[in-house]
Amino acid sequence: MKPVAFDYIAADSIEAAISALSAAGGNAKILAGGQSLIPMLNFRLIRPSLLIDINTVPGLAFIEATGEAVRVGALTRHYTLETSPLVKMQLPILQEAMRHVAHLAVRNRGTIGGSLSHADPAAELPMLAMLLDARLRVRSAKGRRLVNARDFFVGLLTTDLAEDEIVTDVEFPKLAPGTGWAFEEVARRAGDFALAAVGVTLQKRDARCEQIRIGMMGIGETPLRSAEAEALLSGSVVNDDLIDEAVACIRANVKPNTDIHASADYRRHLVGALARRTIKAAWRRAQGVRQ
Repeated sequence: MKPVAFDYIAADSIEAAISALSAAGGNAKILAGGQSLIPMLNFRLIRPSLLIDINTVPGLAFIEATGEAVRVGALTRHYTLETSPLVKMQLPILQEAMRHVAHLAVRNRGTIGGSLSHADPAAELPMLAMLLDARLRVRSAKGRRLVNARDFFVGLLTTDLAEDEIVTDVEFPKLAPGTGWAFEEVARRAGDFALAAVGVTLQKRDARCEQIRIGMMGIGETPLRSAEAEALLSGSVVNDDLIDEAVACIRANVKPNTDIHASADYRRHLVGALARRTIKAAWRRAQGVRQ
């Protein structure tokens, strides 16, 4: 199939893009990488009257360190994150996760702002934003605002963005020195969307686990954090028995869907197995054990 007819604007500034988006009254879509948008257009799952191309807008593709955070512009490509020395040094779990995103051709075109705004629950970036407590900068004709990732993803392919708003950049807090981390996912084939994935960051203090964060994806309508398992492990000495308790807690609290790719029970099993592996790997890293 092919898209329905639409008008096209190549915006030359963020102000021009915002103005066109506001004037369209909810009937426009932003074109950045187009890796999700174009298939949806072709299948006529969406029928906008206007596409606003922001690829030539200056100042939206960057990675920079700012104090305690790394800022990433909305037009930054996945592959740029994957190969950035700054990301490797400050956010190695983010770099690792980018290697699992689709195929190289997609990573070369897909954008950070596009992936977050699309909010696919089986996509890596939304989950990493939740895991790392990222904040998204959003603009509209009315002004600017800063949204915490935990408030940004509200449902399946649904975000807190209003119809006249656009993500301009994302702020990821840097991982503290010595932070242990791990990311693992399972997909039917390399490049497919994940059936389940888990990311973990934690710190070791006086032989105890501190500041642990456990993020999950592919098992709900949004990316998830396991607050219950985080509370169970925080302040404790990590051992196999405690990890088993955390895994049981995670499995008891997730509610995956059954679809053509996997049953709910299989996804629940996967997320537990991945949680066990990532918690152990992150704890080893925090102890200084080379992976």
